[in-house]
Parts: sequence; structure tokens; C-alpha cells
Amino acid sequence: MKCVIVDDEPLALEIIESYLDKVDALELVAKFYNPVEAIEFLSTNEVDLVFLDIQMPNLTGIELIKTIAVKPKFIFTTAYPQYALEGFDLDAVDYLVKPIPFSRFLKAVQKARKLYDLERNGSLEEEAFVFVRSDYEDIKITVKDILYIEGLKDYLKIYMKDIKTPILTLMSFSQMMTKLDNPNFLRVHRSFMVNKQHIEGVKRNKLVIADRYIPVGNTYKAEVLDELGLK
Repeated sequence: MKCVIVDDEPLALEIIESYLDKVDALELVAKFYNPVEAIEFLSTNEVDLVFLDIQMPNLTGIELIKTIAVKPKFIFTTAYPQYALEGFDLDAVDYLVKPIPFSRFLKAVQKARKLYDLERNGSLEEEAFVFVRSDYEDIKITVKDILYIEGLKDYLKIYMKDIKTPILTLMSFSQMMTKLDNPNFLRVHRSFMVNKQHIEGVKRNKLVIADRYIPVGNTYKAEVLDELGLK
């Protein structure tokens, strides 16, 4: 994957560059301290993944992404966790809070690579679908429209965007995770799994999705905060 780093802090940029050197699948094609120069490069060159700081002089990373017409995949790297939800609202692959351990960096890269491979194989998330058995028939559901999934003993209730009644299917969470095979889905409670792309906010250990509050279990709290860049 062709990568670009944009960060006004030399030390932070050097750390990301050193991490990239350790991953054979990643190729650093350019690095910028100035976000305006980065826009010019990204507008005229094909790039697969951008590691992007948020707080920079003249232009923030969020403003930079909004400026680019054809957006590459991007991972935010910042010292400010309060921007995490806005970052995911822009479809960021991940949100890394400085200082960034290599293990956390690698986890984010693996997400990006998985999405990259899905696209190369012609299986874009926007087009992805799965079939689930409900009421004696197989129902086709679009993956990106799944808001969250609730577990009820041996059954799952799948809550969909723009559909009032959830789909009830006989399946376990582990079976559903295997079927979806999508990094956007996150187990947050023994009874709930959510689509990160639909998280609107976090309030008192609950995730806000479509004006509903999804509890975060104590067992899952650390992983959820880490995934959302709020740890």
C-alpha cells in the first residue's frame, strides 16, 4: 500500500515513518509537515493510506480530508482523543492517540489492509451483503445498513437503518462475526455488537446509535475505548 504521512511535529512524523519501515506491505511515498502541500500531492497522486495529524497550523487534518475530492483511506494520529467521533464520522479507518505503541499502529494497519483487500476483490463495504435465516426464509441484508445487533439467548436481533422492525435470526455472535468478516463491527457487551460507522456519540458508558443507547459492558470497555480512540 502506498502511504503518506502528514504531521507538523518532526518527532511524531519520524516515529510513524520508523513504524512503516517495519511493515513490508507499506510503502512510504511522501511525507509532509505542511498540510497545504499534502493536499496538492494527494490531489494529483494515487495514494492508498494516509497517516494524518489533526491539530496543525493553517489547516486541521479534518479540514484536509474534507477538502480532497477523491479520498484515500486515512488513519488519524493525534494527541487529542476528543476528535475521535468526528474522525469516524468521516470514515476514518482508525484513530490513534499519541504516543502510539507499535502494537496499536499495527492493529490499525491491519484494518486498513483488510479494507484495501476487500476493495481490490470487488467487495466494497457499500455493496457487501449477507443472507440470514428468518421466519423460514433467507433474507438478504446490506452490511453497511446494520446499526447494531442484540443477542437474546440463541437468537440475534439485527437492527437496520430505515427499518423499524429488527430481523430475528437463530445465530450466535461468533457465527455472525464470521459471516460479516468486517472490521467495522465491534462487540461492546455480552448482548450487543455495533457497527462503528453508525456511532453518533458516547455518553456515560453507552454508545449512541440512531437515538438509542447501547450499553458497554465492563469486560469490553477497554477494547471499545481503544477501538474508538478514546482511551
